[in-house]
Amino acid sequence: MEAAMGLMRRMPPKHIETALSALLTLLPQHSSDLLSQVDQPLQVLCDVDSGKEFILCEYNRDADSYRSPWSNKYHPQLEDGSLPSPDLRKLEVEANDIFAIYRDQYYEGGISSVYMWEDDNEGFAACFLIKKDGSKTGHGRRGYLQEGAWDAIHVIEVGPVEEGTAHYRLTSTVMLSLTTNNDTSGMFNLSGSIRREMNMDLPIQEGHICNMGRMIEEMESKLRNSLDQNQEAVCFGKVEDNCSFLKNTLLYFDMVLKFASR
Repeated sequence: MEAAMGLMRRMPPKHIETALSALLTLLPQHSSDLLSQVDQPLQVLCDVDSGKEFILCEYNRDADSYRSPWSNKYHPQLEDGSLPSPDLRKLEVEANDIFAIYRDQYYEGGISSVYMWEDDNEGFAACFLIKKDGSKTGHGRRGYLQEGAWDAIHVIEVGPVEEGTAHYRLTSTVMLSLTTNNDTSGMFNLSGSIRREMNMDLPIQEGHICNMGRMIEEMESKLRNSLDQNQEAVCFGKVEDNCSFLKNTLLYFDMVLKFASR
């Protein structure tokens, strides 16, 4: 299992789904651990009832169906699928509306979904997802790349409230992939992922959504800055500084960073 996780951490995002499928075949006894610990590139499905797209992940999945945050129904239809409690569902609806505004302001397009569920420690958990397609045919407002995707996964565990304060544990993963093919830079493919954690104890006077939103905003800022400041050292450290390939590559990398920022 340790070797499998080490392999998945080094796997390009575009190959994660294929590699994970192979590992599930080789290690069926660890299927639950692999599915819960390995983040996969996000997929999208359309909710036929609301006409809106929503993001698929392990946190809104039950059997082979996925629950839409818009209609609270499973697609394909599942009669006995797990649902959040009425109070948590109300919070989930509010979070989806607010997070859609955040996504539009920061990403200038893309798709977002928020899912919530009860936790065993008398608290609850939430998953905030954003998928931005930066390709020429993508749904965003910018399309500089032949293919380009930014997938952000934020999972927050919220502990029970004690003396007006709750503990929040945020685990964030960003997966970036881009492909370009033109006369200037030629054809190349670049992909990778980064994961970070954050723990905070916050008062709940302004509500859970406000606290979670601030943590996600701070984490995404740190992740983008980390990618921006280390893009040359991490991805292209062995390429000469005056190489035109490096300059063109960094140019396209900057474009991807831009479609994931203001």
